[in-house]
Amino acid sequence: MGILEKIGEIEREIGRTQKNKATEYHLGLLKAKLAKYRSQLLEPTTKSGAKGEGFDVMKSGDARVALIGFPSVGKSTLLNTLTKTHSESASYAFTTLTCIPGVIDYNGANIQLLDLPGIIEGASQGKGRGRQVIAVARTADLVVMMLDANKGDVQRELLTKELESVGLRLNKPKPNIYFKVKKAGGLSFNSTLTLTKCNEKLIQLILHEYKIFNAEVLFRDDCTADEFIDVISANRIHLPCLYVYNKIDQTSIEEIDRIARQPNSLVLSCELKLNLDFLLETVWDYLGLICIYTKRRGERPDFEDGIIMRRGCTVEHVCHAIHRTLVSNFKYALVWGSSVKYSPQRVGLQHSLCQQDVIQIVKK
Repeated sequence: MGILEKIGEIEREIGRTQKNKATEYHLGLLKAKLAKYRSQLLEPTTKSGAKGEGFDVMKSGDARVALIGFPSVGKSTLLNTLTKTHSESASYAFTTLTCIPGVIDYNGANIQLLDLPGIIEGASQGKGRGRQVIAVARTADLVVMMLDANKGDVQRELLTKELESVGLRLNKPKPNIYFKVKKAGGLSFNSTLTLTKCNEKLIQLILHEYKIFNAEVLFRDDCTADEFIDVISANRIHLPCLYVYNKIDQTSIEEIDRIARQPNSLVLSCELKLNLDFLLETVWDYLGLICIYTKRRGERPDFEDGIIMRRGCTVEHVCHAIHRTLVSNFKYALVWGSSVKYSPQRVGLQHSLCQQDVIQIVKK
């Protein structure tokens, strides 16, 4: 029996099993087996397997955004509109057959946008070019899920299910669980709060399924068995996701209002170029990018060439971005902007910077 048949059999067994207290251990074991087989499907252990199979697009720029969606939802049209790259777009499905990279120039940052081929149902099992698309999506900093506003939430649910099954967790925080495999000593299980979704016995059964008999486990949140399996697997990617509903010019205003009020959702029309500015603002915010300007002593700030950093960066991070030896010669920095109480303010290496701050570094 192949891996796909085993996965199908376990999924049917989970579907048949009633969910109650008496079956929670059985369901926990089935979920652990399912996660193991899906990991094997995604990353074959044989030399002939297609581990890491993708489109070989070099990561460039300050951030990478992956456009994922079903065929003919407007991914190529959006790429053509936002970048100077041309991706073939037409009214029939599967116009794009490979990964087309483009670059968005926004707020001084170069954001790499990848137009990926349309996903079909069953992509996580290798149907279409699904596995290649998903392999590229795992390397992105943000997933933009393109959806058809005329098809409600059906596409969103199907795509989320496909991505979840191959270890992509969209808009979900990492489980707050400490887990470490030991050489001896059995299972050491503790929690900092009362657990309502799993217990020590269930954790032990799941670990035995993974052939782990000595480990240290500490639950800092009331997590589920699925989240604990994610921690054991250690190959789960947690990514922010923006749900972009296209073709709003073809649906009712009531439906547009309903969609726009959903969390992490945005509506637009690529054809009429509606709401594209707000899309760029939202992508910038989701990526957590900020622009820092530098200043030489006695001169005006260099507003033409800012340094693109991540939100929460410190003066030390900026020093590393300018030159690797700057930290060793650092004396102090003067900062103008919203991160300081008064301008200029003298700060040290650990001072956190904000968007459009101006920094002058003074060396020893």
